[in-house]
Amino acid sequence: MGLLLRSLMMLLLLWLAWLSIIAAQKSTQSARVLDAILQDYAYRAFIRPRTGIVYDGSVPSNMTGIKVSGIRLRSGSLRTRGVQSYKEFEIPKGVIVRPYVERLVLVYQNLGNWSNLYYPLPGHTYLSPILGLLAYDAVNLLATNLSNLDIRASTNPIKIHFSNVKSVPHGSVAMCAWFDLSGNVNFSNEVSKHTCSTSQQGHFALVVGSLAPSPAPSEPTPSPGSHKKKKNMKKVWIIVGSVLGGVLLLVLLAMLLASLRKCQQKKKMENMEKASEIGETFRMTTVGSAKAPAAMVTRTKPTLEAENAP
Repeated sequence: MGLLLRSLMMLLLLWLAWLSIIAAQKSTQSARVLDAILQDYAYRAFIRPRTGIVYDGSVPSNMTGIKVSGIRLRSGSLRTRGVQSYKEFEIPKGVIVRPYVERLVLVYQNLGNWSNLYYPLPGHTYLSPILGLLAYDAVNLLATNLSNLDIRASTNPIKIHFSNVKSVPHGSVAMCAWFDLSGNVNFSNEVSKHTCSTSQQGHFALVVGSLAPSPAPSEPTPSPGSHKKKKNMKKVWIIVGSVLGGVLLLVLLAMLLASLRKCQQKKKMENMEKASEIGETFRMTTVGSAKAPAAMVTRTKPTLEAENAP
């Protein structure tokens, strides 16, 4: 029975681990969908685009709190000149674009109070909003769902100067968090106060480790037709329902196995009792007008006491 319980506990742990993996994958997929949406709104801002000018995009009311901008550059100019100031980003000389394109767009993101929703970070608290810097091909400013270009700082790193930073709790140290496009998070120290550095694109924030559970992410301002929030809540309920369903299934399985084992033991006892009642079968013989059991053979040969007398 102990082995059965251990097996059931192992199945439960595997079930929970599988659900956590699914939840992480869904979070990464949601973040990539958001990148595609913000790329579209950044490109819409280029009505009469000029190279090297920052254009701020507009997001719909159900995404209030998110900011997006775009700047169109020549790849050669980016490598030889860089961009001294693009929002919170300082892009140095020597940034290489792969695959090579003649022009590219750097899309800036500030996720504001949506940061925890798209980039949950258990055990940590955000001191700043998530800031994103992503590169796309600028050959067609009407294009959507574009793939990301790869940009690398070959000499000096790209710097992120965070603004609107919360105060660091006493005894804690602020850290830089970088989320790559696969959803992996990497931590590093600040290069100076409220400043982080990177050699690649992605999403960045200042965080601090928290001993207590992280506060629940602040929900965006409710608005009519907020399908994004409804979809996220639906995912949460699906995960909760899957966990409860898995636990209930394991409990029912354990009860079924215990019942089967009890029935087997009861049947075994009944067979043993039945066998003991039947006992050994004797050969019947006729004595006069009645029948009586008789032994098959004599087990011990009788001897007369006279034969052993001295």
